[in-house]
Amino acid sequence: MTAHTRPIALDFDEGIDRKTLRRLRDRFLAVNRARWQRAHSALTYRQQVVLDILPLVFHLNHPSLPGYLDRDCPYGLSHYQPGDEALGAAQRLARSFAYRDTGKRRPDLHGLFLMGSPGSLGHSVASDLDVWLCHDPQLPAVAVAQLERKAEAVSAWAESYGVELHVFVFSADDWRQRQQRAEVTGENCGSAQHYLLLDEFYRTGIHLGGRYPLWWLVPVADEPDYQARLRQLVDCRFIRADEYIDFGSVPRIPEEEFLGAGVWQLYKGIDSPWKSILKLLLIECYASHRDAGPLALTFKAAVYGGETRADYLDPYVLLYQRLEQWLLAEEAPDRLELVRRSLYLKVGLPLTRTEQSAEGWQGCLLNRLVAAWEWDRKTLSFLDNRQRWRVEDVIQMRRLVVNELTHSYRLLSRLARDHGSTAAISQRDMNLLGRKLYAVFQRKAGKVELINPNLAPSLEEENLSFHHASEQGGNANGGWRLYRDLENPADAFWQPVIRRAQSLTELVLWCHCNGLLTRATRLNVRAGETAASVAETREMREALEAALPVPLQPPSREALQRPARPARLVLLVNVALDPQARLTERGLHKLSSRSDSLGFSGGRENLVQGIDQVTLNTWHEVSLQHYAAGDTLIQCLKNVLAMVAATPEAMTELTVHSDSSGHGPIIARRVSALFADVMRQFFAGGLGPHPLRYVIEVDRRYFVLQFSDREPGFTVVDSVEALLTHLGSPQPGYVPVVFDRQALLDDPALRTVCQASEPESVQVFYQVQGRRVRLWVVDEVGSLFHWQQAFVSRRQLLMPLLRFLDTLIERRQLRRSLGGFGDISGIRCYELVARDGQWLAERRQVSADEPARRVLEVQAVGVRQDGAGLAFDLYCNDQEFAAQEYGDRLMAAVAHYIRSLRPSGEPYPVYLNDVHLPHDLEPMAYQQDLQTCQYLSYRHRLETELNRALGNA
Repeated sequence: MTAHTRPIALDFDEGIDRKTLRRLRDRFLAVNRARWQRAHSALTYRQQVVLDILPLVFHLNHPSLPGYLDRDCPYGLSHYQPGDEALGAAQRLARSFAYRDTGKRRPDLHGLFLMGSPGSLGHSVASDLDVWLCHDPQLPAVAVAQLERKAEAVSAWAESYGVELHVFVFSADDWRQRQQRAEVTGENCGSAQHYLLLDEFYRTGIHLGGRYPLWWLVPVADEPDYQARLRQLVDCRFIRADEYIDFGSVPRIPEEEFLGAGVWQLYKGIDSPWKSILKLLLIECYASHRDAGPLALTFKAAVYGGETRADYLDPYVLLYQRLEQWLLAEEAPDRLELVRRSLYLKVGLPLTRTEQSAEGWQGCLLNRLVAAWEWDRKTLSFLDNRQRWRVEDVIQMRRLVVNELTHSYRLLSRLARDHGSTAAISQRDMNLLGRKLYAVFQRKAGKVELINPNLAPSLEEENLSFHHASEQGGNANGGWRLYRDLENPADAFWQPVIRRAQSLTELVLWCHCNGLLTRATRLNVRAGETAASVAETREMREALEAALPVPLQPPSREALQRPARPARLVLLVNVALDPQARLTERGLHKLSSRSDSLGFSGGRENLVQGIDQVTLNTWHEVSLQHYAAGDTLIQCLKNVLAMVAATPEAMTELTVHSDSSGHGPIIARRVSALFADVMRQFFAGGLGPHPLRYVIEVDRRYFVLQFSDREPGFTVVDSVEALLTHLGSPQPGYVPVVFDRQALLDDPALRTVCQASEPESVQVFYQVQGRRVRLWVVDEVGSLFHWQQAFVSRRQLLMPLLRFLDTLIERRQLRRSLGGFGDISGIRCYELVARDGQWLAERRQVSADEPARRVLEVQAVGVRQDGAGLAFDLYCNDQEFAAQEYGDRLMAAVAHYIRSLRPSGEPYPVYLNDVHLPHDLEPMAYQQDLQTCQYLSYRHRLETELNRALGNA
């Protein structure tokens, strides 16, 4: 490095003078002016207005200037006098504007600085502007809030001029005490770093107005004694305290900051990899070589040494030189090459495109660097034509980027183990940043890998070919392959495969999310032994485009603060499958008018053969789950319900798609309706899961869905009889039965019974069918017991049953203080009748206390026998028949006794008046209160055996 001016030496011990200090300040201002001019020249004419007028906007609180909100907003920038550029810009914005000096008013603002890439090699028209606005520390909180609102208004105005402006409002005192208010947002590193940010500020900052950084006046050698030198300068009046602002010194970066700063750069690297790689490597360099010191000290030493040329003091050049020196010493040529490519791509200046690119100061500086790197024309052309990168190029580049980010992550993990408890990043920010890293980089089963994190502008392909393995003589289970520009399957052996996948959906989803497959892409589908087609593939892409627009935007800060949950689901049904293939082969596809997709035609065939579930969660991860074996629909429904149950207050948006050919639209509507119905039943009101049993009929079988806490479970049965048995099983509380809209349509009576079910009551339903009658009892918790018997009269049908139920309720009321199911409101009787094509449950008033002939009192008392399960002692008119005494002849003995009481020998049936069951009915559990349906089950079984013995079966 060649100095163009004489070095300046400050020796505080030997003595300093004001003239030397002014000369030193002016040298920094000269460097500052050169950077401002470079930053200004990199902007468009409209954008230059923002940079020109920015200091004046905050120096004055003028209604004609941008950002004005009210007259009480703090204003006045220390020692600021607007130049011609600022005044000219103001007058162009407001012709009536006239500048008037505010006199001796004490300014509220101490300094305005631009920091970051502006004025450096890495700046471009698209770069944002980060501004530090430093106010008087004595300003009250209300005034600071007004200033922040004005800063937001100025940023909004700048956006209308095509400038992304971020104004950070704080005082230098707050900065030194690390009390500035900051949270992790798109442009704020929160608590992640302090000295690293100060290091960047001192070597990149551009003074726009107000006080000068006091750090300029302290030589590098005196940095450890910074506070003492500061007091010496002020107390001895070498400088006026109101001319300078103090952000503090830059010591060696504390190890505690590396973890937070590194995680922050990984966070930024997701969206801006080239810049973040440079900064991550600088953090690693700082951590590995503690004696080298921060780059800000290198910059200051160069200025003190007489270097004022902007090219040599360029922040990105200084950064590159430090990394080059370090990586050469580490013998890491591959990492150094990635640093060079990252710097080149960050600059974004294509040297091979136009001669004009190489004429400006950025082009000249970049050309010198590239010449030193000895890059050939091919390398430059490759980097300059990112818009032509193919997926293979992006995957290769991404691999390099991810390897570097992974290397940095491992370093950070080691730092976390060593300094996690003292890391200069709050746990809240650490969790927030870690979640975004997890969402983007963590590999999970089924997760779609996004290969283009802003590496190339577009990966759109003109022609894509999807080939099934069987098309090329491979195994039918060999999956799918993706090619480019492949029309003839015979050419596949000589063409590279872009990607392999087990299913067509996986390939199409991957292409869609990564931007390869668009509306304009020409498709070729070689289906092999599958039923896939070009039309189906296009429809699938359109369905994905409607539900999952790409590119996916980064997740919001609010979303990352909460656990990930599914935000959107797309169910793709029967992809590359013909659900009617088996029916067509057997000639059964037209033999019935039954059109339910879950029980189609006379054979009740399930047309849902396969489901691909695409999930977009709130962290913007896309995943795919394939259901192809077993009960695909039920498995998918169960998994979706489990997801929704975690956060029922935020319902998941669901889309169902099936190929438009054949019965595809009907299948899609049926599946969509099923999921919507189930969601509504279990999660009505944004609560749940509500206690209920949902019955679905699929393929001649019945699935009963019920939650246990927040875990959904299914029970499958093969017949209506088995379903009724299951619905009669004990329940912990009231759990109604809900039928799917297409379930048991051929048994409307049962559907009507369950629909009329009410809690805290016992309901008796009956349906007379000639000389037979069907009966259902729904007990206090919704359990259902069903049986059939001969019908003589309604009185003879209901009286014995109602007396039995009355006895149970009376006994339960006597024990209600023991904490059972609680009071039962009563017994209600309903007759099922069909009126105008609708089944109704009509109330019937029947009393168990109606006068009747003398009834034979038959009771059963359950007793548990060792190793023999449950047995019953029977009592007829107080005559005891013990199971232990009679054994297998118990029913015969009771029948003989009953016949002896009937002189006429009439074979009318016998009914049990009461049944007592032990509370340890289930060997592994004690039930304080047994359910009514449990008593009815044993009563029916005993009555059946007894009447069979009487010859009344």
